Amino acid sequence: MIPAKPASVEDATAPAALYWGKVMHARWRPVLHRFTYRVMSLLIDLDRLDEADRQSRLFGVNRSAAFSFHERDHGEGTSAGLSQHARRLAAERGIDLTGGRVLLLCYPRVLGYVFNPLSVYFCYAASGALALLIYEVRNTFGEMHCYVLPVREAAGGCTIRQTQAKEFYVSPFMEMETQYRFSVSPPQRDVRVRILQSNDQGPMFAAAFSGRRRPLTSRSLLAALVGLPFLTFKVIAAIHWEAMRLWLKGVPYVPRLNQREI
Repeated sequence: MIPAKPASVEDATAPAALYWGKVMHARWRPVLHRFTYRVMSLLIDLDRLDEADRQSRLFGVNRSAAFSFHERDHGEGTSAGLSQHARRLAAERGIDLTGGRVLLLCYPRVLGYVFNPLSVYFCYAASGALALLIYEVRNTFGEMHCYVLPVREAAGGCTIRQTQAKEFYVSPFMEMETQYRFSVSPPQRDVRVRILQSNDQGPMFAAAFSGRRRPLTSRSLLAALVGLPFLTFKVIAAIHWEAMRLWLKGVPYVPRLNQREI
């Protein structure tokens, strides 16, 4: 486990916060392809949802609001118990999260709409050490898969590095027989999540998010409505737009063989 960094007063007390930053995708094979766009992510404490619901009139938990978080958008798709869902996954791997926090980094709903290609659960032990990361991946076919990876003691301190064979069909322009390498800096003042995808010939694709923390307040949410008015619509639109660009560049199409190719 990796010890948590000392938290600021705001870090220690706020049940939810925002991270403004950028998403980057880069592909090197079989063609060069790269794009970057601005986004805003939500970090929310899954054991303090009632408190998060009161942080701003513009933000709601499990209810309609300009910006909202709904438990049914994640995990098993139910309207409650998302923290327990993460704890069950941890227990299945012999990790006890009793007394620890479970934080989720994801996109919020904006005007009732959201699509999360990747949500990351940061699961802490009672000691405050980060014990487990859950990478919750969704595709545009309405399917979801979790990569549940314990955090081991690592040289180099705060950056967590993990590997995982690909088990879930995501993109029609990416083969299944590949390996993921995750590099994650847990949320403090900044947060970073980077995924490098490789096959037998070496690295072929990278995706990364880096963001700077801002408090979740009515003022910051109003700024998001002005600066990123179509945040979650842009996510799904970008997926289809970039897929069309790859097709026009002649990238081979990889069929989805069946629903349980995971």
